[in-house]
Amino acid sequence: MKIKVIINDKMQKGSYFLTEKMGENFHEDFKPQLTPKELLELGVFGGKYMTDCKDEFPDDWFTEAKLSPKKKDINLNYYKVDASLPLKDWEEKGWINPVDPRGWFQWYCRYYYGRRIPDEDLRQIKRWKGMTRHIGAIKKNCKKMDQSCRIKQRQALLHWAYDSRII
Repeated sequence: MKIKVIINDKMQKGSYFLTEKMGENFHEDFKPQLTPKELLELGVFGGKYMTDCKDEFPDDWFTEAKLSPKKKDINLNYYKVDASLPLKDWEEKGWINPVDPRGWFQWYCRYYYGRRIPDEDLRQIKRWKGMTRHIGAIKKNCKKMDQSCRIKQRQALLHWAYDSRII
């Protein structure tokens, strides 16, 4: 299986190939709890993320997505808080690879969709695993299932495909 995907959005033009079936054959250390579709439906990144990338991904990812094409709207986030750094900060920290100029979530969408770039995949999976420190902080400081405790960390975990609603 090798399917070509065309990229034509405000930040990137080009293409890549899908080499795996969507949602399958993930690296053994990568076990996200939520799919890109579920994240978009729950509300992440103030609804601004991916608004010009709809043609790249399956239509059903966007059917119930909470999107804000003009500007970030924190009220669209599941926890109604801003838990994101600006893209400029990500670039300054060296977290952005030009292959995915929007960062981790774009990488995850493409990885979930079936694209594989071995070195970049390992780098992003390592970053994803680093987010577990926030799970530890919630478990240490909050009563189980207290959705009002540490909402900024809970929202950040959602951005990284961890289901913070079950902690």
